[in-house]
Amino acid sequence: MNFPSIYLASRSPRRRELLLQMGVDFSVINPDIDESVLENELPIDYVSRIARLKAEAGRGLLLAADRKPVLAADTAVVIDKTILGKPQNDEQAASMLRMLSGKTHQVMTAIALTRADRLWTAVSVNNVCFAELSEQDIFWYIKTKEGVDKAGGYAVQGLAALFIEHIEGSYSGIMGLPIRETGQLLLTMDD
Repeated sequence: MNFPSIYLASRSPRRRELLLQMGVDFSVINPDIDESVLENELPIDYVSRIARLKAEAGRGLLLAADRKPVLAADTAVVIDKTILGKPQNDEQAASMLRMLSGKTHQVMTAIALTRADRLWTAVSVNNVCFAELSEQDIFWYIKTKEGVDKAGGYAVQGLAALFIEHIEGSYSGIMGLPIRETGQLLLTMDD
């Protein structure tokens, strides 16, 4: 596949890893936006809005003559219509893991690609089923610090895989950048 060279508007090492896996040439830019959830905002609308804002803010960091596309993404872990953000401390992380224990939750990742005055978007919605977690499991996982700075307080590609009974959907989408949807946008953005 012949992907264009892009800017990645993300601090996520996982997104960088996935773009490298795809063979995409990219440079990282770090826009800063408010990621607060709006009142009564649906989770799918939230991730779509945040991905779009990140892409637009990234575009704003570039010179007007720079026409390379900007790719951004946002991921949310959702259970019972509640968006679980990144835990701020061990207590929040434990609370999130208790909510996910023995249940199926959704992981939504929106991607936004912008160039000049055009914007393309896609959303990957995936289901993740967690096993029943004991307090010992939760305490052990929190001590690993792996869930720090991760939506829902866990990383599917790490030790939390021990807790996952099954997934439905895109593994890379759960990691934070759905490869199929990203590839399709990069290849068809000029259509």
